[in-house]
Amino acid sequence: MTALNVPAKEIVPCPLDSFPQGFRALVIGATGAIGSAFVSQLEAHPKCEVVEALHRRSQPAIDFNQEASIAGAAASLAGQGPFHLIINAAGVLHSLQFMPEKRLASLGYEQMMQSFRVNTFGPAMVLSHFSGLLDADRGVMAVLSAKVGSIEDNRLGGWYSYRASKAALNMFLKTAAIEIKRTRPNAVLVALHPGTVTSGLSQPFGGADIGQTPDAATGKMLNVIDQLTPEDSGRFYAYNGERLPW
Repeated sequence: MTALNVPAKEIVPCPLDSFPQGFRALVIGATGAIGSAFVSQLEAHPKCEVVEALHRRSQPAIDFNQEASIAGAAASLAGQGPFHLIINAAGVLHSLQFMPEKRLASLGYEQMMQSFRVNTFGPAMVLSHFSGLLDADRGVMAVLSAKVGSIEDNRLGGWYSYRASKAALNMFLKTAAIEIKRTRPNAVLVALHPGTVTSGLSQPFGGADIGQTPDAATGKMLNVIDQLTPEDSGRFYAYNGERLPW
């Protein structure tokens, strides 16, 4: 299985050589641990001219529970593009109301709907409304998925809604990549697995002990992004450059 060449050091300064001087970036879900780390690293990068950080309280605001806000945010930013890099870092694994289901008996509409709304429906609408803002020469749109969303790699079971919502996201990404390639042959759409990251999302599952820092994870993912070519569009990569099965 093809893998990209990502150094194994904990924090890897990324040259982003594949992007032009003064490139423009957009991060959705910018207040989460991973999203805010992406914003910080891109703001500090000498080649990055603009970083737009979107979340539920930004201007424009974007809220995956409010479909109209996604189209509205894209329309508001259309005049500030094109963007060379768009990252969707929003997602949900658990909340104050629910934890990942371990058994079929735990399934319920409310949890499944919330998981799909944040992990699938919202990112799908981002693909729909924001892909047109990509730069025609070098435009990459990355959505954060998860290795547990791989159907082929599923060996442990459990985490029903989260797994299924990420698997569905992967299908949206793959299908969108096929369509967009017809009119924007240089565009790259990719699903990324960040690994276990020390954050509120992973804390109940030992992330504070076994996870990498948000800065380390985002640095490695930026290295993966930097190496992507149009031939990689519609693929699924881990933070270490490994190409993952659907």
